Amino acid sequence: MRIKLQLVICHDDGHEETVTDVITLNKNNQRIEHLGVSLAEAKQLLSTLQRHILQQQVDTFLDTHATCPDCGAPLKLKAHGSRSFRTLFGTLKVYSPRLEHCDCKRRKTSSFRPLSALLTEPVAPELLYMEAKWSSLVSYGLSLDALQDFLPLDLSLDVKTVRYDTLKVAKRLEAELGEDQASFIQGDPSEWAHLPLPDGSFTVGIDGGYGRHWLDKKHNFEVIVGKSMLSFAEGEEERVPSLKRFGFVQTLDTQAKRRLYEVLQSQGLQMNQAITFLSDGDDTLRKLQLELSPKATHLLDWFHLVRQEVA
Repeated sequence: MRIKLQLVICHDDGHEETVTDVITLNKNNQRIEHLGVSLAEAKQLLSTLQRHILQQQVDTFLDTHATCPDCGAPLKLKAHGSRSFRTLFGTLKVYSPRLEHCDCKRRKTSSFRPLSALLTEPVAPELLYMEAKWSSLVSYGLSLDALQDFLPLDLSLDVKTVRYDTLKVAKRLEAELGEDQASFIQGDPSEWAHLPLPDGSFTVGIDGGYGRHWLDKKHNFEVIVGKSMLSFAEGEEERVPSLKRFGFVQTLDTQAKRRLYEVLQSQGLQMNQAITFLSDGDDTLRKLQLELSPKATHLLDWFHLVRQEVA
């Protein structure tokens, strides 16, 4: 059978519709692998659909910026141009003209590219998010393999690009992180008593490990990693536990306690909420846990206790 998929774009005025043939599939139905849409067909469909939709959006944006915002006069074209935009469903090249400013008002520049106001970055936020998310879990190479397996990404995308994009996201998040403090306990006991009853209790496990320096093989560095879990009591099975992980290089991070505090805050920690810290008692880990909550309990985890006894 032949299956034709069409894209219908309804313009804001409600009168004109643009119909575009997106993809035509020739499908058999004699074997199980013939059923439904294959991964290759899905990639082709998403890539083609992305191209048509994005092009229509860019054209509409350029149309709305083709006249002077002050007097309404049409703006003159000074030069042609194009921009590349990397998305989850392929890298697309779009038309980006340079227009001359109208003479009705004094401007800082004589010309401008309207598309610069729309494409503030060369990469779509969703693609940056997926690259950063996968790179936080596995290596850059495996992240690239996973994304290319399921998405119609540009084949020219390489490990260096994924690493650069992930670093850019990390730097932005780092810049948004607040200043570190010796104590994050807020208010006093009289105020905590009036807080609503907390949902669940926290358990935070923290440990450290050493990795070899990539450039200087004779030296190691310490990485602190941890996991924060918000769990609920019996009878609250319908509540979904919250699980978050964090990590940093101990000798480089200057906002370690702030980082842990923000993780706990993102899970809804209150000053009247029970929280248990598990660690091996290392001084660095102890300082990290202190003054985060007045309801904190600090324990040595059983693995390190047994290991110390055996030693």
